[in-house]
Amino acid sequence: MIKFPHSRIWALLAVTVVVAACGQNQSAEKPPEPGDTAVARVNGHAVWASDVKREAVAQGLISEGEPLDISSDLFRQRLDEVVDQKLLAAEALKRKLDKDPVAQRRLAAARERILGDMLVESVVEKAVNEDAIRRLYAEQQKLSKRSEEIRARQILVASQAEAESIKKLLATGASFDALAMERSTDQATRFNGGDLGYFTVDVMPEAYAGALKTAQKGQLVGPFATEGGWAILRVEDKRMEEPITLEAARPQIVRFLTYDQVRDLLEKLRGGAKVDMLTSKTQDLPGEPEEPASAPPVELQGSAPAAAPQPAPATANPAPGAPAKK
Repeated sequence: MIKFPHSRIWALLAVTVVVAACGQNQSAEKPPEPGDTAVARVNGHAVWASDVKREAVAQGLISEGEPLDISSDLFRQRLDEVVDQKLLAAEALKRKLDKDPVAQRRLAAARERILGDMLVESVVEKAVNEDAIRRLYAEQQKLSKRSEEIRARQILVASQAEAESIKKLLATGASFDALAMERSTDQATRFNGGDLGYFTVDVMPEAYAGALKTAQKGQLVGPFATEGGWAILRVEDKRMEEPITLEAARPQIVRFLTYDQVRDLLEKLRGGAKVDMLTSKTQDLPGEPEEPASAPPVELQGSAPAAAPQPAPATANPAPGAPAKK
């Protein structure tokens, strides 16, 4: 089940639940969830396993819906915390702190947040389903463009003369892997025979991209100058980039669909309400970081949903090391 994140209100939720529980009659107590188990009693009132699991979720120790073994140390520690919360809440009621206007305002605010999050959860749960995920994935696959990937090995040396000497040795049948290990100055690739792995030319420095643009499989390329020296490459393979799988794309698709549903819900509610802002909006300063709440969603159109941009490989030298793809 898709859950909209709302960890900020769980602490207040715990207080609200505790206060409400302390006011109930013991005879009215029954499992709040099917199959729930009473794991402790505080002054005659049950503490349920679901109370403890909710506390673990609120603290980010388990995810929503994840099981929590009642015999585990994690459960026991959270149980002690829930018992403490109940004792504190009961003492607060004895001291009539619930009558304090500040307490009432805080509890009212917590109630509003909880109800709002429950509404969001129900809307998202209905809309962000397997059919919607697969539909968006299929749409993005149609829009995405697959690039050609190249696998190459490199030998990086300090001078053009040394590079030309190595190229002659390669032409006579010398082992590229052995020469890379013996002569290359690129510490990131020399010990694996200069292997750069699979990459697309757009992630490579300009000199590499230009040299490899028309290179064919099995071809020696270079030597050419780079910021780190002089490079010789051998093209090992060329293939079309594999499309991102549904499972790899799923987390970002879920985030996108969730954002889309929440945005539409809020626009609809604001459109039907009369909201008067009584304070002036502060003017954004150039270069100021954007607030997370107002940050734009991840743009999916035109590329595979979860395909993160790949940085140019970095090594001790300015020349590229092995790219992330293998």
